[in-house]
Amino acid sequence: MIPPKKNDLMHVIKKNSFKNKEEEKPATQLNLPIPELEHHKLKIAKQAAELVSTRKELAIQDEENEKRVSELVFLNKKITFKNCEIAIQTAELNIAKRTLLAQNQEKEKRTAEFIVANEELAYQNIEKEKRAVELKIANKKIAFKNKEHVFKTAELNIANRKLIFQNDEKEKRAAELIIANKELVFQNEEKEKRASELIIANEELAFQNEEKEKRAAELIIANKELIFQNDEKEKRAAELIIANKELVFQNEEKEKRAAELIIANKELAYQNQEKEKRAKEYLLANKELKKAQAYQKEYIKGLEKMMFMTSHRVRQPITNILGLSALLDQNINSPEELKVYLDYIKQSALALDSFTKDLTSFISELGKKGEINS
Repeated sequence: MIPPKKNDLMHVIKKNSFKNKEEEKPATQLNLPIPELEHHKLKIAKQAAELVSTRKELAIQDEENEKRVSELVFLNKKITFKNCEIAIQTAELNIAKRTLLAQNQEKEKRTAEFIVANEELAYQNIEKEKRAVELKIANKKIAFKNKEHVFKTAELNIANRKLIFQNDEKEKRAAELIIANKELVFQNEEKEKRASELIIANEELAFQNEEKEKRAAELIIANKELIFQNDEKEKRAAELIIANKELVFQNEEKEKRAAELIIANKELAYQNQEKEKRAKEYLLANKELKKAQAYQKEYIKGLEKMMFMTSHRVRQPITNILGLSALLDQNINSPEELKVYLDYIKQSALALDSFTKDLTSFISELGKKGEINS
């Protein structure tokens, strides 16, 4: 083997360290959308207390996903470091082969863990659908209660109409009593007129003693009629007093019922406002949950795509490098064959380099999507 020059080795090391720094910058952006997702989950937990348990499970799964992503970033750093070692020392390819096989086994384990996580998410979605059905049933119950309130308000309107009719009847009776009072006043005026006529008659009786004896019988009869009329007036006055007391009592009862109706109407209005507020809060909670679910689906799809890329596109150049290293272990006839093998190794290393760039750009796109959804 021809040893590489020191300047070439330093150039390759500097180039790979610069690439690693550039790749680590977008890789750190992968952790940005997950705290914002937890912030959204905290808001949803405040608005819908019934969904707290499911949100906690989602938060735990998000933390596990963060750990797995950090492990993937760490694995990417290892791969870049191993590429630098391959460029410097081709003799250590057998050790890299063993470490990469162990990493592939770990990746298979993690893919199995991702499948289990997907099954848990599907179960959680089924639970959410069940809760949505329960919310619909609760909304139907609320609508039924609103109908009952409408029926009660109709009954209250009928009671109000009855009260208005009773008030009209009482007003009619009061008008009749006023007319009766006017008749009594008129009769009293007539009585006063008659009394004045009696005074005139007494004066005439003083001058006409003979006519007094004749008219004495008529005066006795008139006095009896006056006594009878006075008794009738006293009876009507007592009836008027009783009627006035009944009117006062009925008016008090009406005022009490009117106050009760006003209180009932205020309570109904307050209950309707509370129901509308709760309906709006449920709608907001459902919208935010849908957004979080959509972002999680996209995030899991991106992770699956990233696992697919790492398991296929990394494996091919590594197998090429391993095969070329096996050929280098064998006898080499000429330096030209060595150059050809080194060119193949360089092509495989460049393929790994392009894949790491694609992977970092893909991770940065996932972070941007998380920011847009939040």
